[in-house]
Amino acid sequence: MTAKTLMVQGTMSSAGKSTLVTALCRIFARRGLKVAPFKAQNMSNNAAVCSDGGEIGRAQYTQALAAGVEPMVNMNPILLKPEADMRSQIIVNGRVWKTLPAQRYFERKAQLWSHVTAALDALRQTVDLVIIEGAGSPVELNLKRGDIVNMAVARYADTPVLLAGDIDRGGIFAQMLGTLMLLDDQERALVRGLVVNKFRGDPTLFEDGITILEQRGGVPVLGVVPYIANHGLPEEDAVAIETQNRVSAPTEGIDIAVIAFPRIANFDDFDPLVTEGGVSIRYVSHLNEIGTPDAIILPGTKSTLADLAWLHESGLAIRIMQLAEGDTAIVGICGGYQMLGQRVFDPHHVESSELEGKGLGLLPLETVFLTAKATRQTQARIIHQDGWLADLAEQTVTGYEIHMGQTLSDTPWLASTQRRDGAISPDGRIWGCYLHGLFANQNIRHAWLETLGWQPQDQTSVANAFDHVGDVVEAHLDMPQLESIIGL
Repeated sequence: MTAKTLMVQGTMSSAGKSTLVTALCRIFARRGLKVAPFKAQNMSNNAAVCSDGGEIGRAQYTQALAAGVEPMVNMNPILLKPEADMRSQIIVNGRVWKTLPAQRYFERKAQLWSHVTAALDALRQTVDLVIIEGAGSPVELNLKRGDIVNMAVARYADTPVLLAGDIDRGGIFAQMLGTLMLLDDQERALVRGLVVNKFRGDPTLFEDGITILEQRGGVPVLGVVPYIANHGLPEEDAVAIETQNRVSAPTEGIDIAVIAFPRIANFDDFDPLVTEGGVSIRYVSHLNEIGTPDAIILPGTKSTLADLAWLHESGLAIRIMQLAEGDTAIVGICGGYQMLGQRVFDPHHVESSELEGKGLGLLPLETVFLTAKATRQTQARIIHQDGWLADLAEQTVTGYEIHMGQTLSDTPWLASTQRRDGAISPDGRIWGCYLHGLFANQNIRHAWLETLGWQPQDQTSVANAFDHVGDVVEAHLDMPQLESIIGL
């Protein structure tokens, strides 16, 4: 069995490709097809761990869940996790391959092509339909020579391509017609439909726009998809938090400030909190933004020592320590958990040229970076029997781990088959652990929020979010024409 394919490319980054692929995975899965997502190369520190311990981009993991299939490393064979402005850790087939500066990676891309084609070929033997996602724009002319994710994949798979443009940013005609113009003849022939994405307002006002695009581009417009606000899906790129409105405090509800580290990772950890009514999540990167929140969360980071130094230099570290002396709860996940301790050591220079960094000193623990990376899905039992965790004792939580450090704690509150994890202050206000995805567990999410004065309200599940985006996209695309293009 060799699966049919469909590729979604965009006129630019953040054109909505990931959301469209998620929606299409859901739509075709609901129609009885076995569907899988694929992205040859992804760049994101929002990673997830598959059942075999391999890492893939959070977007492809989410798309697999939307399709109702198990996430696999074949769905994202190459993952770039930025560690600095011009250096990334390269994950190949779910495992760490090398850490390279941008120029060195560009020079090595050709040797990774075989991993891309092998992963796609293997995936196509297991499902009915593979929905492929591109990256950025297919016409970044200075980068096309090393393309292994956009038209190179489309040509290899001989797949029809949908080109999505972001009308919310403006310039939709330049985006779409310019992209078509810059493609070569073979590539342009693969583009079988245009999708005007993120439209606000009355779509009848864009009817002339559809005519213009079709006449000048020579490609049919398959739909005008509305802007889907608060869709409930995990965000892949930090752009989502960089562009949000920054406020010192919400007007109502529980105020949770997440520290927006320069190298923030896995910030989708907090999406389950956003779905709870009466909870406000805001991302803070400047001292004047922090205010006096009910809780502060230090999230994961791709470079603990560098972001810890930034925390001290920005003045946020002092403010966090001041708030910790009052009523504000302080939580650390993964790299943020490491920062809550006394010291972080890097004797092998895994992350930094520095040998150690001073933590916030809020919990009695120390971390040492090792050369081996821990990546695994985890089920853990709550072993702490005091304070707000008392009613949860012996209950289980699930999540995943992605870290290089080993942390020694005198107050662990989680126990898995691998080890004990976490630390918590005597009053329970300050705590942390390595477990990503922790807040996806309703038992611990609700119990912790209630310590902040929250009351349970209606919530939106991830499954509902999949159906919601699927419903919206399905209602605004010409599905019979799309099915004909795919060959279904």
